[in-house]
Amino acid sequence: MSLAFENALAVLFADPNIGVAAIYTSDGGTPVLVRAVVRRPDEVTNFGDARLWSETTRIDLRVAEVPSPRPGDRIEIGGDAFIIQGEPVRDRERLVWTVDLSPA
Repeated sequence: MSLAFENALAVLFADPNIGVAAIYTSDGGTPVLVRAVVRRPDEVTNFGDARLWSETTRIDLRVAEVPSPRPGDRIEIGGDAFIIQGEPVRDRERLVWTVDLSPA
């Protein structure tokens, strides 16, 4: 069953309406062209009585293309550079990484 999901993900990431080209560079590594799904949700965080609004950038990467992303690794998307912050999280099927990015 995992092969069916993996094939479906390959199609979704390749779709130009969903996936984008990105350059992934591990800390001290060689740049690699990968596909990513970009999400930029707004987040509201409660801090005491205050509510703080912030923009975020998250992307999904296929484990098949990026087997072990780490905090500090670099991602370039459309000329914008980002650094992975925090620990990447894999999905239940272990096929997709979700990583939080901060501007480089």
